[in-house]
Parts: sequence; structure tokens; C-alpha cells
Amino acid sequence: MSGLSLRHIIRPLLVLLSCLAAAMAHAVPALDLHVELNTDTREFKARAELLPTSADFHFALHESLRVTSASAGGKPLQVLPAGREGAIRGWRVALPPGAGTLRIDYRGTLPPLDRSLDHRGVLGGLPPMASHEGSFLPAGSAWYPQPAPLFAYRLAITVPSGQRALVPGRLLSEELPADGTKPYRASFEFPQPADGIDLMAGPWVVRERMAPRVGTDSLRLRTYFPRELDRIPGLADGYLEDTHRYIDLYSRQIGDYPFKGFSIVASPLPTGFGMPSLTYIGAEVLKLPFIRATSLGHEILHNWWGNGVYVDYEGGNWSEGLTTFMADYAYKERDSAVAARDMRLAWLRDFAAVPAGDQQTLRGFRSRTHGAEAAIGYGKSAMLFVMLRDLIGEEAFGKGIRAFWRTYHFRQASWDDLRSAFEQASGKPLGDFFQQWLARAGGPAVTIADASLANEAGKEAGKKRVQLVIEQSAPPYALHLPVELVYANRTEMRRIDISHTSERISLEVDAPPEGVRVDPDLRIWRVLDHDQLPPILRQWFIARAPRLAVVSPPLRGPAEELARRLFENPPQSAALAQARSGAEPMLLVGLHANVDAALARAGLPARPADVSGKGSAQVWTVTGAGAPLAVISADNADALRALLRPLPHYGSQSWLVFDGSHAAARGVWPAPGRMVRIRAGK
Repeated sequence: MSGLSLRHIIRPLLVLLSCLAAAMAHAVPALDLHVELNTDTREFKARAELLPTSADFHFALHESLRVTSASAGGKPLQVLPAGREGAIRGWRVALPPGAGTLRIDYRGTLPPLDRSLDHRGVLGGLPPMASHEGSFLPAGSAWYPQPAPLFAYRLAITVPSGQRALVPGRLLSEELPADGTKPYRASFEFPQPADGIDLMAGPWVVRERMAPRVGTDSLRLRTYFPRELDRIPGLADGYLEDTHRYIDLYSRQIGDYPFKGFSIVASPLPTGFGMPSLTYIGAEVLKLPFIRATSLGHEILHNWWGNGVYVDYEGGNWSEGLTTFMADYAYKERDSAVAARDMRLAWLRDFAAVPAGDQQTLRGFRSRTHGAEAAIGYGKSAMLFVMLRDLIGEEAFGKGIRAFWRTYHFRQASWDDLRSAFEQASGKPLGDFFQQWLARAGGPAVTIADASLANEAGKEAGKKRVQLVIEQSAPPYALHLPVELVYANRTEMRRIDISHTSERISLEVDAPPEGVRVDPDLRIWRVLDHDQLPPILRQWFIARAPRLAVVSPPLRGPAEELARRLFENPPQSAALAQARSGAEPMLLVGLHANVDAALARAGLPARPADVSGKGSAQVWTVTGAGAPLAVISADNADALRALLRPLPHYGSQSWLVFDGSHAAARGVWPAPGRMVRIRAGK
């Protein structure tokens, strides 16, 4: 998950005042901020200084903040209301000719930190929030007057003793009084063009490592962990070591790391945001051993894609897919071919779980606020880069990535700019390829309608031809389609190019194959056959009208609470007898004995062996139940409540076994796909 999306969910009420060149032409930073934040009382006080490029300057502030004065050249100026959008108020200042630097003083009491937010809640538009345990002022929450769409800044921050604070950028100075009685002060600068400022504060212990770099300054690497997290042996050091390793990896693949350091900052909320020069991740998540091997690299890579090359959101968000491809997917490729295929399968299963009416185009994707958007903006986008690399080759792909970075770092770029870079690197026209995957929602359904073996007179001895009829849904895609020829003791992969709804393809072979499969390695974004689609929990999470059946009255309360966490839409109460009617997914919840009895009465499949008798709670999807059915079976109410936090993160699974809140086992029901037998020709 990236913090890039957050700043674009609530858009400040800005007039586009200037282009980047004008903003960066000033002799001083475009925005100079002095901030005092009392994390105990939530009192906020700030002074902003900027050089507007228009005499009629518009800006926005959160409703918790009020302007106390404005002046230019020592002369007071009037600040007038200029509209409102939700909790964001617009303001304007009219400046006299030659007024020079505008100073705005403002203050207020920030909203308290909302600890009730779950992982979905933090993807929405957050207000600036403060508390002793942690403060977060997101870029999109209008806690400062933004001078232009892109701007440089310098910021000085003061927080109480025992607190630390930071924003993205280079640390210029900090004061940490030894006696612990005076405030903490720090100053930062961000000389590159930025599209927002995120501010974080908390009672952190700071660990630092200076990492040497050839031919330039050392990198300042830091962890900002609460004391209990910092005490975990080896955790902070492990994060610092892995951060250095990731930065070195991507510098070699793409180009030099664009900032002076990187920090891993613990959040009291279940966040997972990537920002220039830092990542802001939930403290509970940072404890998980797999985060350093997955999410950390993803967020570091965003310093190139999204925070180094900015997204031109008018044409869609390419950065999440490219980052997923070069981070999460690349890690799976390094693990094994099987692990990489499993990730591609997970993307296609997630896609299949999205109702047709909720599928959007990649050009329409801006940010992830729910599961349907994630399936497209992350999964389909990453698969586009899998298909592109297959099409143009690994060497040309790497050359295009490096050229794209050289041309667009600290500039806005679009999907079309990416296409141009890959066209120049490969020497191939790619307009049609990008157009069909970006502008069309959904994907093709591809099948082998017929497969036969033909003997042809005059051919070299022993040579035969396999005749295939390939069909795809209309309107057709142009596909570089893999097909697998299956022999008694081996398989052979071929690539064929198709672009019509029905095409007859002829393949020369040395020996008669037994059968043929379409894209068994899942390298094409498409609608999978039913026998490749075992049910996964995401079908329930994103269902438009989910149903909830509780067969144990003592679990009614925690079951409804869990359903609210799981489902993106409110569930309707139902009886298990309705599972064989209707099309909307149903979730059955109960104690083990009640669940077994209810399934038996309804004539539904019994508890599967993969989960039976294991853990404190079991979750599985049921096939052959009529409407999609998932089951949560628990020892007691506490075992059910233990699923509140972890279970929403397992949408790509068919079954799980939990010991408390720990997922002790999980899996996806097998679905090998269909082989089409090759019949003898006439």
C-alpha cells in the first residue's frame, strides 16, 4: 500500500497558481513552515511563508485550524472565505503589487487520533490527528497552505520532550536535550518538487546508520520505533540492513537513489504508506517477519516510482502496478517459478471475484480505496508489465525502465510516457498493446474450441501438424498467447499471435501430442475458466449484497462485528437454508458443533479435512452449495474476536486455520485447469 493515494483522496481547494519552473525559480524554498505541536493537548501552531505567483492567492485549511493573521512586507492583509468541501475550508488573500513574501499565521486544536480505524478506514480521507501515542498530519488533510501543485519546502518542527517528529526530506538539524526536559526540535528540507507534506510525530526511539555510497554522500538510514518495538532483539538493525540492501538493488536496476536517506516510521494506526524518503507502517505490522522481505522493498521502490517520478493522475496511476511488478512479483520470481505463478494466479482470482459492474479500466484507476480497485490497479497493472516484458524481452524492458527514470525523475509522467520509453528501448510500436490493456475494462475469455492432428502429404517424414481453433470473447484482443502441447512424458510451450474472435492455428510438431492447454502458466490477463477458479474469500469481502447466517446465538454480536470488518458492503441477515437460493455470497458463522449440524441439515459438504480438528478457529469456502458459501467455525466468542484484525488480510485464500490471531495454516483449493484432447484428423 502506498501513501501516494492518500494525498489525492481529499484534494485541497487550490487554484493552480504556477508551473513547476516558476515555483522552483524562487531564491528561497517555495514554502517555509515553522510548526509547534503539543501532542498532549493537540494544540497546533504554525507560521507559513511563501512567495505567491498570483496576487489573488487561494489556499485551504482543515476546519480545526483558523488563520490568526496574514501579512506581506510587514503590512497586515485580510483573509477571506473561499468555499468549503467537507471538512476543508477554502481561503483567499489579495496581495498588493510588489508585496513580496506572504506570511500566514494559523493555529487550532487538532482532532484526536482515531484508534478505531481499521486498514480500510486509513485508506479514506484522514484529518490531521494528534495524540501522545502518535500524531499524523497527512498531506491531503490541508494542514498547511499549499503554494502550488508542486513545490519545494523547508520545515522546522517543535514537539514536547519525549516526542520525535519528521517529514519527508533531508534532516538539516535536530536538538535533543540531554536532560529530557526541553522540547525536541528538528528541521528538514525537500529541495525537489513535492506534491504534499506528511508530518508524523510519536514517542519513538531513533536508531541510525550512515550507509556509504560511492562518489556521493552517505545515506542516513533510521528507524523510528516505540520503545516496546525497539526492544525486540535485532528488529531495528534488521530493518536498517534490509533498507540498505533494497536501495542498492534498485539503484543498480533503475538509477541512483534520489534522496539523502530513508526512515522506517512506526504508526499507531494500521497504515502502510510510502512517502519520499520514508515509510509509515503500523507498529503491529512491523513485528511480522515477512514485512522486511515484502512490504519494505515495495515502499522503498516507491521512492523511484511515484515519489521520484510523479504520476500524471489524469491518465491513470501506473506507479502501483510497476512497483508491484518490480518489488512483490520480482521477489516471488527470485523464490521460484512456482511462487511467481502463484502470484499471477492470485491476481487473476482476485479479478474473477470482482463483479463485472465494478471492473474499471487501468486509465480510470487512481488509488486503492477498496478491494475491487486493488485487483485492477495493482494486479492487472502488474500483469501488464509481465506481458510487456514477455513481448519485448528482458533486455529491452530494463533499458526502457532506466530511460524512463533518466527522463522523468522529479517530473510528472503518464502511461503514454512509459509506452514511449519502452517503444524507444525495444524498437517496436506498442500503441495497440497499451491501448487495449489501459482503455478496456475486464479481460478476454480464451478457449480452445477444437484441436486435431493432421497428416500432410509432401511434408518431411514424421512431421505432423496440430490444428487448433482458438476462440475469444468479443471484441477481441491482440494476444501473444502461450499454448502448451502435452506429450506422454514431456510438455512443450509455443507462442501464437491471435487477434480475432475465432482463428485456426496450425503448429508443426515432430510427434503427436496427447492434448493442449491455453496459457497454463497464466502469463496473460484473462477471464479464467471455471475449473481454474476455486472460491477465495475476496468474493465475500467485495460482494455487493453479502448475507450473514449465524447458527450459534452466543456468537451473534462478535459475528456481526467481524462481518462489518470483512465486508465492504453491509451484510443482510439470512438463514442457511437460503444458501441454495439467490446468487449473492453467504457467510456462515458458529461454534464447531453448531456449524457441523447446520451443514448436515442443509445437505451441504462437511468440514474439509484440511481444517478439521485444528486451531481455535477455522475458515473455509464451500463448493457445490448453490450460492457461494464461506464458513467461519470457532471454539468460542474470544476465538472469533481474535479474527477481527488478521482475517481481512487473507482475501486471496480458500481456507485458513487460526490459533488465536495467528494464521497457522492456509491454502487455495487446487484447480489445475483443463487439457483439451487432440483428436485424430480426417
